[in-house]
Amino acid sequence: MNKIKTYIHDFSELVMFQHSVFSLPFIFIAMIVAAKGWFGFGLFLLGFIATITARNFAMGINRYLDRDIDRLNPRTQNRPSVDGRVGNVAMVWFVIVNGLIFVGVSYLVNMLAFALSIPILLVLGGYSLFKRFSASAHLILGLSLGLAPIAGAVAVLGAIPLWSVWLSIGVMFWVAGFDLLYSLQDMEFDKAHGLHSIPSKLGAKKSMFLAIIFHLLSVIFWSIFVYSAMLGFWAVLAVVVSALMLGYEHYIVHKDFTKIDRAFFTVNGYLGFIFLGLIVVDIWL
Repeated sequence: MNKIKTYIHDFSELVMFQHSVFSLPFIFIAMIVAAKGWFGFGLFLLGFIATITARNFAMGINRYLDRDIDRLNPRTQNRPSVDGRVGNVAMVWFVIVNGLIFVGVSYLVNMLAFALSIPILLVLGGYSLFKRFSASAHLILGLSLGLAPIAGAVAVLGAIPLWSVWLSIGVMFWVAGFDLLYSLQDMEFDKAHGLHSIPSKLGAKKSMFLAIIFHLLSVIFWSIFVYSAMLGFWAVLAVVVSALMLGYEHYIVHKDFTKIDRAFFTVNGYLGFIFLGLIVVDIWL
């Protein structure tokens, strides 16, 4: 039993399971808006499994491909993929199993979800390659999480409504913005090892300014989403609260670089669930 618990703990640490809080709220926001209310326990369960397995697939590939980089970075040397707690063969099987579950769940949802499942996995797996040759990797990561709202709308409607695209673009810039801030920790390492992050190319000051631009774009596209989906006061409040939280995030990082983890986990983790909660209120009132 202890061995199983250790195995689960190691794989959870491998994929940083707690980071699922960034993508889960937005797929459910899209599903609630698409259904104009509760969309059923069946779709809830399928949506949850699809989100978790898609993220496990992406993180598994990332950890497998980044072993050489992570081994050299003091911040990542203790990851299970580096210190031997999770072996290479286990990681490959982890990726394969999660990818197959994601495709299978997509088939159970509807035919459009099934048709999009492989392209989505290709995007999710592409992030780890992009950062080796392009600073646009931050946006690719944003796109990976930004697909969640479109997937949620497809699950309920079997179509891609325009409002889900606006919501997704907002998520893309939100994630790209906070990934820029998070990457400030590895700026010098990326420079020394030829990795293509925006902080390593532009420096800290310009990167923080660009993160502000990205987050302003998030607020703009989320506002367009609210208007396009014909939502009400509580949805508008969700955008306003999100804007204030993003402002606080930048305040924390500008004031003290050592607080990046606090800004990354705490502020962004709460943002998605507050946004979801206010959308739920808006739909039900």
